[in-house]
Amino acid sequence: MPQGERLQKVIAAAGIASRRVAENLIAEGRVTVNGDVVDALGRRVDPEHDEIAVDGLAVQVDTSRRYVMLNKPTGVVSSMHDEHGRPDLSQYADRYDERLFNVGRLDAETSGLLVLTNDGALAHVLAHPSFGVTKTYIAKVEGGVTPATIQRLIDGVELEDGPIAADKARLLENARGSSLVEITLHSGRNRIVRRMLDAVGHPVEELVRRSFGPLHLGTLGVGRQRALTAQELGALLTIARRHRNRGSDRVERDPED
Repeated sequence: MPQGERLQKVIAAAGIASRRVAENLIAEGRVTVNGDVVDALGRRVDPEHDEIAVDGLAVQVDTSRRYVMLNKPTGVVSSMHDEHGRPDLSQYADRYDERLFNVGRLDAETSGLLVLTNDGALAHVLAHPSFGVTKTYIAKVEGGVTPATIQRLIDGVELEDGPIAADKARLLENARGSSLVEITLHSGRNRIVRRMLDAVGHPVEELVRRSFGPLHLGTLGVGRQRALTAQELGALLTIARRHRNRGSDRVERDPED
């Protein structure tokens, strides 16, 4: 008996497409197994060991894995159980049968995008700064930010734990004694966005994380959550596979921005 499961069946079970559409994807040469294009029907795979991709995006064939995007409100701590009795993430995770945990952290006064999952390998790649996964924030800050200040953030500022530079920064709005600044970086240092803006003389009044790697908050309301789409999950898994053989010699705290 041939070993493994039919490739089109595995793709369909992963929720990528119906079995008939999966057969068309294979015939069109849009599916790879372990990096090799498969363009003939009948291929069998081992879902536990073979890496499948469609149109270059990784496919998660393990249906026990759960991936959730949450728009964390302010006032909620990034923990599944807060020993001080403050509102925590358990109110969002407890509705699932799987035991979920958060990827990285946002401080209690920062709102925005958090990922909840039970996939530890993926969480490691997303959260650890050595893998360079970027995060984008919008900050409302005190005072009128100038182009020169934006350039300082890009060129780098000196903090008590060493220099830091934004990957990108831009001014969105200047009005009534405050400004909106968009800043992108991949650092995992504690409260790094707030400290950077403090260093250039513009303390943060409000802070929202709008994106995390390829994920974008979009129109997801504060306190709302949803499962990742197949395309979003594929983009995350593709990043994880790209770095799966990379280790990290650096030890840093989990991100808490």
